[in-house]
Amino acid sequence: MAGFKKLGGLLAAAMCWSALAAAQPADYPSKPIRLVVPYAPGGIADLLGRVVAQPLGALYGRALVVENRSGSGGHIGADAVVNAPADGYTLMLATISHNAAYTMYSNLTYDPAKQIKPVIILAESAGALIVHPSLPVKSVPEFIALAKAKPGALAYGSAGHGSALHMAAELFMFMSGTKLTHVPYRGSAPAMTDLIGGQTQLMFENIATGLPYIKAKRIRALGVTSLKRMPSLPDVPPISESGVPGYEAAPWYTISVASGVPNDIVRKLNADIEKVLRMPEVLTRWNELGVTVVGGSTEAAVKKNQMEAERWTKVIKAAGIRAE
Repeated sequence: MAGFKKLGGLLAAAMCWSALAAAQPADYPSKPIRLVVPYAPGGIADLLGRVVAQPLGALYGRALVVENRSGSGGHIGADAVVNAPADGYTLMLATISHNAAYTMYSNLTYDPAKQIKPVIILAESAGALIVHPSLPVKSVPEFIALAKAKPGALAYGSAGHGSALHMAAELFMFMSGTKLTHVPYRGSAPAMTDLIGGQTQLMFENIATGLPYIKAKRIRALGVTSLKRMPSLPDVPPISESGVPGYEAAPWYTISVASGVPNDIVRKLNADIEKVLRMPEVLTRWNELGVTVVGGSTEAAVKKNQMEAERWTKVIKAAGIRAE
C-alpha cells in the first residue's frame, strides 16, 4: 500500500511539473522574432511597434525585427501573420482595422475575428481633426458649414480603409451630416505628406504624429477626438463640444498573433510585454508620443475588441461603409 501511495505521489508531482512546464515555455524564444507593422514607416503604429520591440528583444536576448508590410488598410500585413507558422515568432501591431472595423470588407482572404487574437493592449491615443492652412475655417462649426456647402469637395487622407483615421472620419460624417471624400494611403505618414502639400484638405490624425506640424503651423487643428481637452493641445476643444455632441474616437493598439499560437506562449508574451510597458524609458517615450499605456490581461484585450467590434459594426452598417 505504501508503494502505491509513493507511486501516486510521484505521478501527481510529475503531472504538476508537466503543467508548470506547459505554462512556462522555457525554450521560447529560441530564435529571432518578427513584429509585423501593417502600415508604412513613420506613423503612430510604426512608432509604437518600435518603442516596444527594442526592449522586448533585449529582455529575451534575441533580435526582434520590425517589418513594415503596408497596404489594404493593414490587411496585407495581417494576412502574412495568419499564414506564418503559429509558433509565436510572428507578432503583429494591430489596430482598429484588425480588431473591430473589418466588417466593411467583403473579400478579405482571412477572418480577423477567428484567425487573429490579441495578446495585450499596448496603448490608447487621441486624434485631432486637422486641416490645411489654406482652408478658410478655424473651428469645427465653420468646417461643418463649409463641408455641407460643398458636399464631397473636401478630401481627407487616411492610413487605409478601416484604419483608425478612416473610422474617425466616417463617424464624424455620420454624426455631423457631412460628406467628405476619402483618399486611402498605405499609412498615415504619406497621408500627412499630401495634406501638408495641399493635395488633400483635411485629416483625422493622431496627436502624437501631428503635433510637430501643428506647432510649426503647417497644419491647423480644429478639434480633438477625445471627450476632454488634451494637455498637448490645451486650446483645441473636443469635437463633442464643438457641434457634434457625443463624438469620440479613441484608437487603441494591440500586440496580436495568429489564433493558433499556443496559449502558454501567449501568456508569456503578455507577461513580458507588460514588464516592458512599465519600464521608465518606455513610459517616457509614451508620454512624448502623447499616448496612454494600457497593458492588462489577454482576456481584457479580447473583451475590448469584442465590445468595439459590436460598436463599429453598427456604425459601418448604419453609414453604409464599404471597402474593396
